[in-house]
Amino acid sequence: MHKLVFLAFLLPLISIAQVESARKTVEKLCSPEFHGRGYVNGGDSIAAEFIASEFKAIGCKFYKKNPFQKFQFQVNTFPNQVSALLGEKELIPGVDFVVTPNCGSFKNYDMQCFIVKTNTLINKDSLQEFIRRTKKRGVRNYSLAYYPAAAKGDTAKWVRAQIQELSAQFPIIELFNDKFTWSVEGEQSALPTVQLQESALNGVDKHFNHFVLTLNVDAVLRMHTARNVIAYIPAKKRTKKCFVFSAHYDHLGRMGQNTYFPGGNDNASGTAMLIELARYFKEHPGDVNIVFMAFAGEEAGLYGSKHYVDHPLFPLKNIQFLFNLDIMGSGEDGVTIVNGSVFQEKFDLLSSINSVQQLVSQVKIRGKAANSDHYFFSEAGVPAFFMYTMGPNKHYHDVGDTYENLSFSEFNDIFQLLVDFEETLTAKKGKKTK
Repeated sequence: MHKLVFLAFLLPLISIAQVESARKTVEKLCSPEFHGRGYVNGGDSIAAEFIASEFKAIGCKFYKKNPFQKFQFQVNTFPNQVSALLGEKELIPGVDFVVTPNCGSFKNYDMQCFIVKTNTLINKDSLQEFIRRTKKRGVRNYSLAYYPAAAKGDTAKWVRAQIQELSAQFPIIELFNDKFTWSVEGEQSALPTVQLQESALNGVDKHFNHFVLTLNVDAVLRMHTARNVIAYIPAKKRTKKCFVFSAHYDHLGRMGQNTYFPGGNDNASGTAMLIELARYFKEHPGDVNIVFMAFAGEEAGLYGSKHYVDHPLFPLKNIQFLFNLDIMGSGEDGVTIVNGSVFQEKFDLLSSINSVQQLVSQVKIRGKAANSDHYFFSEAGVPAFFMYTMGPNKHYHDVGDTYENLSFSEFNDIFQLLVDFEETLTAKKGKKTK
């Protein structure tokens, strides 16, 4: 185990990361021209070109002189219209409503929505009686509306299972009093599920807890070609060993042409950190090669990192360590390290560096989780951490995850923690090739 006494000798005083440079990167990645870095209007491809150009401008090298690694996966997209009317009231997509990411195409689809209470949902006899009684009115496109937050604990599990079963028979309306959390799917459902803010019902006649929602959705299920962006800074002396910094650059993209998800914290901020690390290591090469992996397809299912592990550009055994970065835009409450308890010695080193340098408020340990691009590497035997920040910014997978809502309060401290960890861990460990 590394001893803290070595820190004073092995860690030179480094220049602080230029957070203003990172801000500009995040602002650009979050701009409408990048379309949420998703699957509509080529958003993720635009981002890939931008990141590759940044690595090239810094002076990074590319394997076989190619920064890109292509792969494909199936994804449901919303390239044109996504709109809804509540009675005569036009709703704002992303604010008043979202369609679930597995929604199919529907044109002028009038949903006759009846609000069902939780105690009715969990009683099959009561539910069937509710459906029979309301259907007697000759309702077309009969739809069930309910409040997911009204059920807690085991009841919530029962309600979710019941709704899953009902969604094969009826359109579903989920009524929210909190923000939406959107995602990406690789399939389509036969019937729509719509998440609707309860506040949108203000002023709408809900006679007998009934309202009409008219839906127009253009959805296209297709194979999508995405690209990882891979670059590296060579070590001072030739070696096969490397240290990898990774971050996914993709996000959720657009839900129709009028709504996009900027993905500021998730993960324009981590992409900006990757670029700033490349800038630093170009000026301060170390004892091992420093590799930068910007993954696509993370939001759709960790596709980019899975593809890389299955098709590595160099042997995975050459990776001394991989540090995956996501949600780097805050940090007021410290950072969490996934796999910290799996690689306890490395976690102790990271925590010790933070204590000596007095950087972030806490380094919280967490166990194994398949929640980001570190996962398939560690499953393949590569020691890896996944770091994300904690703080008051709770925007996640919503239209509010913007550049403007990021504080960047701990960006410089996290940057230095990462540099110090890499330089301490890899010092004099690189081996010359024959």
